[in-house]
Amino acid sequence: MSFTLDTIVPWGRSFDEYVAMFALTNNDLQKHILGCGDGPAAFNATLTAQGGRVTSIDPLYQCSAHDIRQRINETYDTVLAQTRNNQHEFVWKSIHSVEELGQIRLAAMNDFLADYERGKQQARYLAHELPQLPFANQQFDLAICSHLLFLYSEQLSLAFHFEAILELCRVANEVRIFPLLELGAKPSRHLQTVADMLEKQGYNIIVRKVNYEFQRGGNQMMQIEKIA
Repeated sequence: MSFTLDTIVPWGRSFDEYVAMFALTNNDLQKHILGCGDGPAAFNATLTAQGGRVTSIDPLYQCSAHDIRQRINETYDTVLAQTRNNQHEFVWKSIHSVEELGQIRLAAMNDFLADYERGKQQARYLAHELPQLPFANQQFDLAICSHLLFLYSEQLSLAFHFEAILELCRVANEVRIFPLLELGAKPSRHLQTVADMLEKQGYNIIVRKVNYEFQRGGNQMMQIEKIA
């Protein structure tokens, strides 16, 4: 996957959204966590400030804070306009309006940017991407992947999904992926086939309903663990 900043639309979610999306318990937050495709989310910054251990990977982290902020400024209004045009695809319950969504996302991205340079120095933000990661086997207790796998099922092939998830399973004892819908609020075309392929490789697959739904119907995550 090639990366150029002008093809990326940075859009960061809050710590509370991560907790809800992945049904993270207090015990989960004590684990060594890998965040995959985190982009400008606030999860790493907030959890680190709370004493947690988290590493985030994203090709976005090749870029400086200045360049990321500039790209956010360039794309922010466009994202909100697209969301406004597709409001029917979203559930306006915990977030009540497009304007409130913008405020929440911008606050999360500002938290990320305030932490970014320090986090890079501490190797908490690393410019890596799936399907190959430079980590040791089971280096992490838990890997979480937000709004990448399954969401971009049209753009990312079945083979990519399978290889990427196997790699996450190699580097972490448990993997959680959210959401299980692709763009357009449709069930991912790869979901069932990937689950079947993983089960044949000896993994236990659980689809869990979570207490989070913004993309309409997007209230499930996939939880993957190796069968002992």
